[in-house]
Amino acid sequence: MDLAEIPVLSLDADKADLPARIGESFRSFGFALIRDHGIDQTLIDRAWELTEAFFALPVEVKRKYFIAGQGGARGYTPFRTEVAKGASEKDLKEFWHVGRDVPASSPLAASMPPNIWPEEIAGFRETFTELFAQFDEAGAKVLSAIATDLGLDARWFDPAIEDGNSVLRLLHYPPVSDAAGGAIRAGAHEDINLITLLLGAQEAGLELLGKDGRWLSVAPPEGALVVNIGDMLQRLTNHVLPSTTHRVRNPSGDRASHSRYSMPFFLHLRSDFRFKTLRQCITDTRPDRYPETITADDYLQERLREIGLKR
Repeated sequence: MDLAEIPVLSLDADKADLPARIGESFRSFGFALIRDHGIDQTLIDRAWELTEAFFALPVEVKRKYFIAGQGGARGYTPFRTEVAKGASEKDLKEFWHVGRDVPASSPLAASMPPNIWPEEIAGFRETFTELFAQFDEAGAKVLSAIATDLGLDARWFDPAIEDGNSVLRLLHYPPVSDAAGGAIRAGAHEDINLITLLLGAQEAGLELLGKDGRWLSVAPPEGALVVNIGDMLQRLTNHVLPSTTHRVRNPSGDRASHSRYSMPFFLHLRSDFRFKTLRQCITDTRPDRYPETITADDYLQERLREIGLKR
């Protein structure tokens, strides 16, 4: 398996040329690797411990936190529920979602249900509330660099993501057995949201589809974030920034008997944000692919149905 030669950028040290460098990385791969992201390592370490502790609970305990009909928006989603768009086999994973809490009086409350928390794991709520906030802050900095690279004001995305419907996903891929058949840990897919910030890709398995049609392994240095473009940003930029297909393949050899954990933060727009293609991304040779308008929540609900989380 060839390695994707994605440059590792610093959110802190590379401030002057970060917009241009991150833009180049996204145009080339749809992905970027970012260190010095500001998320506290002690908090990350605690989050890993609590993630493992939760998924080690008995299935019947975890299923107490599954909310039917909510599309996995909050709480627990059982093993082999989600399916990649167009795939026939469901993914070999289970996950937990933490979202943004908004007041019941908020006009966004209908699309953003309140969080639920496992009572069996001490410190779970406090840890992941803080981790969500730090991911949120890091994501806003990445979007600021993207905005500058696109020729927008550095704060352009701020109102678009204020009270955005972002989700922190705690992912567990259990050991893989022969009974998996043709299923893999995460089938080839593109993310729905604006950008995804991922911790935990140091464990082998994450691959992106290169422009030449070859699968390339993504191997960030310890502690770095993997950041990728989602379909919402691809739509907004008229495909100037591509949403790249990626997957998590099954391990081989003795690694097949090990669990894999990861923590993606899916940074979303406000639910009531209405898509309008950026004029900077429309040219005579790149006409507007999306003249129709749609809200971010309408788009999200359509995609959740495609991946089996809603009916």
